[in-house]
Amino acid sequence: MRPIKFNCGLPTNDFGAMTAMARRAEELGFYSVSIDDHFFMRGLMSEPTAPHLECYTSLAAVAAVTKTVRMAPMVTSMSYRNPALLAKMIATLDNISGGRFIAGLGAGWFKEEYVAYNYPYPSNAERIEQFADGIKVLKSMWTEDEPSYHGRFHSVEKAYCSPKPVQKPYPPIMVGGGGKKILKIAAEEADILNLNPPVTKGVIDLNDAMKFDRAEVLRRIGIFDGFARAAGRDADAVEMSGQTFVLIAKEKSVADAMIKATAQAMGVPDPELARTSPQVLAGTVDEIRRELDFRVEKFRMTYFVCQFLAPDGMELFAKEVMPAYRR
Repeated sequence: MRPIKFNCGLPTNDFGAMTAMARRAEELGFYSVSIDDHFFMRGLMSEPTAPHLECYTSLAAVAAVTKTVRMAPMVTSMSYRNPALLAKMIATLDNISGGRFIAGLGAGWFKEEYVAYNYPYPSNAERIEQFADGIKVLKSMWTEDEPSYHGRFHSVEKAYCSPKPVQKPYPPIMVGGGGKKILKIAAEEADILNLNPPVTKGVIDLNDAMKFDRAEVLRRIGIFDGFARAAGRDADAVEMSGQTFVLIAKEKSVADAMIKATAQAMGVPDPELARTSPQVLAGTVDEIRRELDFRVEKFRMTYFVCQFLAPDGMELFAKEVMPAYRR
């Protein structure tokens, strides 16, 4: 089995806080740090007017102030940058970081953001097809001396990409999402699947997200496995990952209060729905260890992308949970 790895999501509202947290995550032994690839957000913890630093320029700065921790966008919308430019940016970041970049990629979903920045917002199906086409461009530019690719949506002709990425044949490709078409692309192209509820309405629907429960995760993994077999790949060749909000406390009463408050903020009537959701990792240290063990065994997950909701959560998680999973 692969080593169990943990990612720490970084704040995007303040550059000093971002780099300080990245350095601390490195000291604490996190495998990677991440930044969301959005220009603004609307939701539980953010409003569009809140400060929000751009992903790729921020990751370049994070790479310069760290030495060992890996970094990833969670996840890049293929729509926001021409894939040829994105290939060059990722190759450059892999060089800046000395081979520490993870290419987190997705089809994009946040309609309000597309409209605000004047990006075309075609149908879900077409955006996913554009995404698949874009991955072909990336791989061509990372592996060919004179990259050429002619697809339905994207084409390059001798789009030189030098220097190539440090990692060979290219940085690990993490595909984020959970819809059937995304699972098929991941089965064919990805090194990592970051399995999360599909977003089909242009905005996150918490009711839909809560339906993405343990049974649904297992069903989606089964669909993915079928696509992998059809593509001639061993499903285990793709690492399984999951993104999760972390609520952790030493005392059970404090943990329960945090879960209840978060459920209320999310508009979830039953705190148990939040506690047992695969998108949440909540409880005491022992409770969180048991849940992680379950996800490792049942979901094959070995890479956990954590977003800490409490200020001291990262420290407590790193010191009390992560050591149990170090080899």
